Amino acid sequence: MRRVLSIAALVAVSCAAAQAQVGVYAAFGAADFHQPNVNWQYGPMAGLYWNALGVPFVKAGVDLRGSWMGTGDAQDDGYLAGPRVQIHPHVLPLMPYAEALGGVSRVVVGQGSAQTAGTKFSYALVAGLDATIFPHVDWRVVDYSWQRVEGLGIGFQPTQISMGLVVRLP
Repeated sequence: MRRVLSIAALVAVSCAAAQAQVGVYAAFGAADFHQPNVNWQYGPMAGLYWNALGVPFVKAGVDLRGSWMGTGDAQDDGYLAGPRVQIHPHVLPLMPYAEALGGVSRVVVGQGSAQTAGTKFSYALVAGLDATIFPHVDWRVVDYSWQRVEGLGIGFQPTQISMGLVVRLP
């Protein structure tokens, strides 16, 4: 009986691994820093995800991303990673996803003696929607994130919205 259970577990893990998929993405976004006298900031975002586990209609894995919003006296460069879950209905070409990420962000806000700057721990909650437009190519219709950067003393909680392309590697 133990041997049968071991073989069944091995087959289940092999099937999940066979469905693993890597996606590489690039996007352009806008961020609202929610700080006085700071306008919306713009910049690129790039990353990759690996959906390591899959059951019908649901995939789970990890996402690694970097975003570079703003320049000069208002910028937030974030490097985050964490788990992701994606719903893949197969009937529709739409794939919503959610992520909980953590990492570091380099933040600069303000000018002169009123400037706040530092590289600190940050975390983000992300929700988005991808739509398949060609085999192995998705349009990232929307990627919305709420981020919190700890230890700056100013309650820095930017929100970001992005759009771009995803290339899924077979």
